[in-house]
Amino acid sequence: MTRINTNVPSMIARQRLNRSGADLQVRLERLSTGLRINRGKDDPAGLIISERISTELKGIEQAISNSERASSVIATTEGSLTEINDLLNSIKALTVEAANSGAISDEERDANQLQIDSAIQSITRIANTSTFGGQKLLDGSLGYITSGIAVSTITKSNITAASFINAGSINVSVDVIASAQKGSLYLSGDNSALVGPPADGTIVSATTIQVRGPLGVREIDILSGTTFAAVAASVNALTGLTGVTAELVSASNSSSGLVFKSEGYGSGNFVSVERLDKPADATVDNFSLVKIDADGDVPADIWTATLVSATRDEGRDVSALINGNVASGDGLTVSIGSPSLAVKLDLAESYALDPTLAVTTFDITGGGSLYQLGPSVTALQQSNIGIQSTAAEALGGIFKNGVANYLSSLQTGKSNSLASADASRDYSTLSEIVEASIDEISILRGRLGAFERNVLDANSRSLQGAFENLTASQSLIRDADFALESSELTRAQILQSSGTTVLSLANQQSQQVLQLLG
Repeated sequence: MTRINTNVPSMIARQRLNRSGADLQVRLERLSTGLRINRGKDDPAGLIISERISTELKGIEQAISNSERASSVIATTEGSLTEINDLLNSIKALTVEAANSGAISDEERDANQLQIDSAIQSITRIANTSTFGGQKLLDGSLGYITSGIAVSTITKSNITAASFINAGSINVSVDVIASAQKGSLYLSGDNSALVGPPADGTIVSATTIQVRGPLGVREIDILSGTTFAAVAASVNALTGLTGVTAELVSASNSSSGLVFKSEGYGSGNFVSVERLDKPADATVDNFSLVKIDADGDVPADIWTATLVSATRDEGRDVSALINGNVASGDGLTVSIGSPSLAVKLDLAESYALDPTLAVTTFDITGGGSLYQLGPSVTALQQSNIGIQSTAAEALGGIFKNGVANYLSSLQTGKSNSLASADASRDYSTLSEIVEASIDEISILRGRLGAFERNVLDANSRSLQGAFENLTASQSLIRDADFALESSELTRAQILQSSGTTVLSLANQQSQQVLQLLG
């Protein structure tokens, strides 16, 4: 049948030509942009996942930049700390030289003091002027701000990390659950079981004892009849050489017994007392040392405790809970470390020795430095670190006779200057302050180095790996395959050309009706 009102072949040819034209436009667009997905209709699901990956890539790219900038901050900070460390080492050498008072003149000591003064001033100047992009690094601006610390319970605090996500402040509670102890050996002053004239609280027979502590060992000769108070005086005269002290169990009662103690608290301190000449007949001697069994707490009356014979005893570290978590103890110091809270607290002696005292609390209200190390703003992808002040007025801080002694106290006219030490013939406090300051700077450098190496560098490597893999995944989803698109372009061009020819032929079919009309 031949019709002229409706040219179906032409309609079919035109439809096919439109399709091939649209396909040709798609191929040209993909080859010109290099993308397989240029609009949502190209691949709706692919577009969604591709855009999500693009968002992640932007976040990761910025996180890598954040890590690199943080590394620059840490490197700048450590450079300043290195200079402070060198100055502290020079101060250490000067104090050791000055302690050689028998071979150094007053003029030389004064010259050393001038060098110490200038070094201390330089330390404070470096602390106050070290900056990165206008942000001060070592003046305490990056340290944490605390409120409500009771000096009767916590003598010094060092907060190195605190997360304030969803919180304006952080409450910290400290609960002592087991007391700190010194290494202690006890000698009974009761001589009632012995026959003879020696009174209670005295040595029955002449003896030589070897006293050993964390600092060294010394021998002490004791005559028969020597009172316990005199023995304690002899031991205490050598404390600077042994690290061991001695005292009556009851200060008002010489017959209460004698206790030998390590000078410091904790498992790193010990006391050892041994008799070098034991008598053949032990029944005429009362020099038998004991310690508390199983390292139990010291009762009000020591002789009611479970005691065992011993010649050596170690101290015990304080045990405490910080916000309900068991803290690591070291003498009178407790510490805990986690991404959300890392603190180191020096407890007051009276508080660390009495687990029955109430829980002490304080607040961390702000401060510190926050680093965004991940593509999402969450606590898990952030890291907090605090950098305390390294000025001379903040370094050292060792307690002597209930007073904190800082590095600044070594300056001329201060309590721990070389002149003061020379007058008292005791340079040990100076040395302890300088060594404590060196330890603080070294620990801070180590902490910053560990943060840079194990957090920042590791984070950068991890993010770079994720960036590469996500980029490859996005390319697989969204980028055009030029080999495929080129072949499809050729196919579309051929179909377009042939479609045009076919449409022309279909339009010519209607004209053949004229031949029927003659």
